[in-house]
Amino acid sequence: MYGPRLSRSRAEYMNAGLYLFSTIVLICGFAAEFSWEPRSGLVLMLIALGLIILVNIHDLLAHLAGIDYRFALMGFDPQLALVEFSVPLVQILGSLLFFLGILFLFFQAEKGYGFFKVEKHALGMLIAGPVLWVVGSVHNSCQIYERADAHVQILQQCVHIPFLIGSVLFMVGAILNGHEQAGVVHHGLQLLGKKWVWLGICGSLMFMIGGLTNVVKVFKMQQMNGIRLEKLRGGAQDRLIEDGDGDGQVPLIIDEQRRKMEVDEIKATAAAAAVAGKKSPTPYKDVLLART
Repeated sequence: MYGPRLSRSRAEYMNAGLYLFSTIVLICGFAAEFSWEPRSGLVLMLIALGLIILVNIHDLLAHLAGIDYRFALMGFDPQLALVEFSVPLVQILGSLLFFLGILFLFFQAEKGYGFFKVEKHALGMLIAGPVLWVVGSVHNSCQIYERADAHVQILQQCVHIPFLIGSVLFMVGAILNGHEQAGVVHHGLQLLGKKWVWLGICGSLMFMIGGLTNVVKVFKMQQMNGIRLEKLRGGAQDRLIEDGDGDGQVPLIIDEQRRKMEVDEIKATAAAAAVAGKKSPTPYKDVLLART
């Protein structure tokens, strides 16, 4: 829904590949907590979370570009506001909180545990971040369409379910870790228990599975011809088209979408005509059928 087709496809491939790469880095970060230098694991986590934030910023901007950055149109499309806009925003906030929690613990480990009050806030952020991930994953699964291809729906669920499971694992790990640290006095990297690390590895694996299936989904969606997902009628897209027609100017994204739909209709008409031409009976067959 945004930009020329070639640049849009390139951006989607890069976005999906970058997220998959960030999940691999995240797995390596959690695994490094068992090494002789666990602080290197925190650095890898910070890199992975930074990449995840960039990916979600791209998704947020892409959804806004779909309505030509006209925020007033969200009032005519509740799904756009509650799902397509809110989900990337919630994911960004959750990743940012998780990032800050890891960053505070890293500073504590580097400076020799100088600020003990910060550690409590860091543990709280490690819980709040995954909670927002769960909320975003649930919202993301609630998107509905006017008409949707069954193959595309299966691909979407193969992406949504691993993300939801991974977010729940991160949340459970952070809550269990918080309860473990409540009764003991630990500082710095000692605040990150083994349960949190193992559940973090499992959650990161689920994120990687979701990222891998998302790469497949993006590739399939870019290769498909025609409309496989039709947004609910009467929403922001329809309102944008009406406003563009009324002003005499059509936004770039709508103009390009219309041209694509016209090309698809021409191809479909030509294919139907070709099939009809092959199946149409010859005059000789008509004579034979008339005699019988």
